[in-house]
Amino acid sequence: MAYDPRLSSAGTATPDPPPPPPPPPPESTVSEATQEVLEKETPLEQSDSYKLRFCTVCASNQNRSMEAHLRLSTAPSPFPVISFGTGSLVRLPGPSINQPNVYNFNTTSYSQMYDELLSKDEKLYRNNGLLNMLERNRNLKWGPERFQDWVPGMPRVDHVSKGDKGALGTEGGVVDVIITCEERCWDAVVDDLMNKGSSLNRPVHVFNVDIKDNHEEALVGGKAILELANRLNEAAIQERKANGTEGWENGTGEARKSFDEKVPEILASWQEKWPTLPALWTLAWL
Repeated sequence: MAYDPRLSSAGTATPDPPPPPPPPPPESTVSEATQEVLEKETPLEQSDSYKLRFCTVCASNQNRSMEAHLRLSTAPSPFPVISFGTGSLVRLPGPSINQPNVYNFNTTSYSQMYDELLSKDEKLYRNNGLLNMLERNRNLKWGPERFQDWVPGMPRVDHVSKGDKGALGTEGGVVDVIITCEERCWDAVVDDLMNKGSSLNRPVHVFNVDIKDNHEEALVGGKAILELANRLNEAAIQERKANGTEGWENGTGEARKSFDEKVPEILASWQEKWPTLPALWTLAWL
């Protein structure tokens, strides 16, 4: 992965405080143990109207990123959220390991995928959970999007009009936090952000929460990501109340500086509760 001197702490869960900003550029069966985790009360309910904006990412924008998208956008105190995949194509299991179902990002809807698999072999795709997964997905957003095709700052008003869950608050095409679900996706996201050149000069915290790509682990991972989001948002609220909001959006000002410095501490505390979900963190720029 390319090295960026701004990201001197990349790949560690408890790095030094982040550097200053750069200059402006010219459904499945769940085990009893899993169910116990899922039924725990989510802490840190938000009492303030401020919300960080989130982006969730996995390989195909199908399972892990979409379970996290669901959790964040339908929480008791919902978050603005968008989601992506980093693969070259959307790949879903087929009748054999050598016969996957392959689709294009951005142009194929979840409903189209659902209808195709239903007509191919309803029993197979019902039993392996794909139809249930696609049913969930099409009730959240239109279709899978590719992270590398995302242009930060490009308006996303059409996603609001389509009824995508979590779209309200993301109309401006910017986010504060990106959470990937696999280390190779984290690498792809960080590399792509550097390649895009930080045209907005906006800080973004990039986390990886390593989640196995199956339906049961996605449920647990989505729960854990929601808790991390709540912890981050609570810290943001506290800092904005204590130090004001001046400079928050472009990463300057006392409130933002203090929040950024607390992020590794927040992640370390969260990791103690979720030791089976190894995490990474770095600060990047949109």
